[in-house]
Amino acid sequence: MATVTKLNLKAESGDSGDHRLREAEQNEAVAATSDARIKRVVELGNGSQVIYIPRFLNYDQSWDYLEYLNKNIHWNRPTIRVFGRSCVQPRDSCYVASEGLPQLVYSGYQPHAYSWDEFPPLKDILDAVHKALPGSRFNSLLLNRYKEGDDYVGWHADDEKLYGPTPEIASISFGCEREFLLKKKPDKTPRGKNTSGEQPKKRLKKDGSPDKHSFVLKHGSLLVMRGYTQRDWLHSVPKRVKADSLRINLTFRLVL
Repeated sequence: MATVTKLNLKAESGDSGDHRLREAEQNEAVAATSDARIKRVVELGNGSQVIYIPRFLNYDQSWDYLEYLNKNIHWNRPTIRVFGRSCVQPRDSCYVASEGLPQLVYSGYQPHAYSWDEFPPLKDILDAVHKALPGSRFNSLLLNRYKEGDDYVGWHADDEKLYGPTPEIASISFGCEREFLLKKKPDKTPRGKNTSGEQPKKRLKKDGSPDKHSFVLKHGSLLVMRGYTQRDWLHSVPKRVKADSLRINLTFRLVL
């Protein structure tokens, strides 16, 4: 695993020159003093929405969180089942949940549920998320640690029944910037069958939403998936050879 340093993160662009480094530091200082919660809202159509806040948490505070999480979380790299075959999960993970919730099971694996009280900083982050998203309430958290570019998560949807039909998922990223991709699930309507009464070409022209979206998740950023995103869309964090430093991601969810 590559060494986790602030210099490492700033050099992700591939240019380690002093001029670029000073420019990056100046940009961070400006971001810290300006409105750091500028939102990018993407309407995916049919009741699905993504909100992205690139500077949700303070830059230096985010470094403190990254170091704490890397050292103190009880990370595990379990064996899971994918398409009927056993394999080692290509990232580390940990699960935190409120007491009395139904057990989480994914890919044939049931993680141990740790208490929020075991990791006090996670409760502070949760409070910040609740303040930023009025009306939201989360009671569970799945943490993922990507040690390098070969660690990834494949195409999937968080559509487990325990999250309900329209789950809201708030995702915070720390460390190395990685791509987060969204693509629309294949249309299950039989070819040639039209249930809307419109011609297919007219329907496509009316719905101008692209079927793919890409976000570069920055250090301290917040991305929220809402509505029917899990029903209609898939998401992934693909392998990236040049992503040679640590990334930790927190995904807050509501278990019903």
